[in-house]
Amino acid sequence: MVHRSSLFELRDRIALLVKVLVDLSAWIAAAVLAVFMRFEFSIPNEYRTNLLKFLPIVAATQIFVGLAIGLYRRRWRYGSFDEVAALLATSVITTLCLAVINYSYLTPRLVPMSAIWFAGFVGLVLMAGERYVWRLLLERRQRPQPDAERLIVFGAGEGGVQVVNSMLRTPTSPFLPVAILDDDPAKRRLSIKGVPVVGGRGALASTAAQFKSSVLLIAVPSADHELIRGLTAEAQTCGLRVKMLPAVNELVGEAPQISDIRDLTEADLLGRHQIELDLESIATYLNGRRVLVTGAGGSIGSELCRQIARYGPRELVMLDRDESALHELQLSSTGRALLDTPEVVLCDIRDAPSVLAVFVARRPEVVFHAAALKHLPMLEQYPAEAVKANVWGTRNVLQAAEKVGVERFVNISTDKAANPISVLGFSKRVAERLTSETSRTASGPFLSVRFGNVLNSRGSVLTTFREQIARGGPVTVTHPDVTRFFMTIPEAVQLVIQAGAIGRPGEVLVLDMGAPIRILDVAQQMIAQSGRDIPVEISHLRPGEKVHEELFGDDEIDERPFHRLIGHAAVAPLRHSDVEVDLDHLDPETVRHWLASFSS
Repeated sequence: MVHRSSLFELRDRIALLVKVLVDLSAWIAAAVLAVFMRFEFSIPNEYRTNLLKFLPIVAATQIFVGLAIGLYRRRWRYGSFDEVAALLATSVITTLCLAVINYSYLTPRLVPMSAIWFAGFVGLVLMAGERYVWRLLLERRQRPQPDAERLIVFGAGEGGVQVVNSMLRTPTSPFLPVAILDDDPAKRRLSIKGVPVVGGRGALASTAAQFKSSVLLIAVPSADHELIRGLTAEAQTCGLRVKMLPAVNELVGEAPQISDIRDLTEADLLGRHQIELDLESIATYLNGRRVLVTGAGGSIGSELCRQIARYGPRELVMLDRDESALHELQLSSTGRALLDTPEVVLCDIRDAPSVLAVFVARRPEVVFHAAALKHLPMLEQYPAEAVKANVWGTRNVLQAAEKVGVERFVNISTDKAANPISVLGFSKRVAERLTSETSRTASGPFLSVRFGNVLNSRGSVLTTFREQIARGGPVTVTHPDVTRFFMTIPEAVQLVIQAGAIGRPGEVLVLDMGAPIRILDVAQQMIAQSGRDIPVEISHLRPGEKVHEELFGDDEIDERPFHRLIGHAAVAPLRHSDVEVDLDHLDPETVRHWLASFSS
């Protein structure tokens, strides 16, 4: 049985032989044509014999120079720039060698000198043309099948060009690019492998009709949410499904491929930030340190643990009261989840002695405090639980951290703590103030970080909308004008980690999430993406809800001394002893008013 590698070697040798023979045929044809044209197609008898002597010299010289240059010793992609460069060098040197050989025949010369220069030019054109035709034939064989979906690409930049090339050289591609749109007038009438740039965004409807397309691919990796939402709305009116090329920082390979094309997500519609991290400062305070994360099993806490692990901490302690959440976190982080290793700690932050015991035993140097109750309507009903978890729980963690000399403490807060009107906002504002108070006596900076709605976190409005759409509706929106700030979990966590590097004692750092998004628009976009006819019901604002959230309180100033996406504001301290209260003898409304009294 012939070994497969031997078959490949035999195939390569045959291909090389064919290439050499084709090039020799081109050169010989060029030489004959040049001599014929020199004598106006009537060759004198003495030159006919000389031409027959000259042709073997042409063949031998071409082969020798081609081998010396590497044209016939390397494997080139047919018609590539590298092969064309080698071909040009071979042709020039071959022509010069033939001229020298011909010149050595003083009288008479084998062929007229002018014929040699013309033959060199014609030979180069014939050989290059042959390679170009062969490459076109190969690419035609590689094009997607006729039943592939006809796709319009928005974006004629590098990302668009690369993904078009990828689709056109993949026979199994589910998409066939038929047209390209770009708002840059300089790119009009451009053609990429036969796929024309036919206009800008305004030509989407006519292009979809003309090319009978069913899919729009947004191939602008740096696209912001306004562009994405605008294109999506236009595409939906044209009956086009929308696909995305991921942001540059999401791409795994050097160039976008067909496998990188994905469906539109809520994160695309709501905006994406290109986070600029100061990796050196982050590594300085995390690398080789003992780091503890409370609420490690939650949406933010679990992502914090995953990203902190990248910076090489000496030890990462993941603390939570939810054993199932810890199981899921350990499984996703390490691929095992026996819950028998010291990095996972089962502890409730409401239990002050237990919290202190963990801190004394593990001696963390950096703490991220993400444990909290966060569901606004639930805490409106049970404000005492907000006090126990968000206020007293935070105080317990702060006191334990100060006791063991934690060097850096980051409290995770919420935009609802800015000018709060809800139990959740009041309790998180108190937590910010308690953190500020601790910073006055702690050995290192103790600070808070504030941000808004996190996409796909537990209880996110998008999760609710998704489930309502899956059930067939209706999708409920509390108010037609309600807006919220959004960011993805990785974005939020990256900025939290960066904030930990630049935050100063007693501050609250506020993450910039861009412009607020109208919730009704989000609901309508998600319904349109589902392709279903689902009604939207306007209900009413629930107690403690705002129409528009705020990132800074009325007395806070947005200063950004270190990072363009992180604002800094001072927080008034609150003594730990001031939050002592006998909850057993207070009704919910009294507890709510008591919390509100500390909100300034």
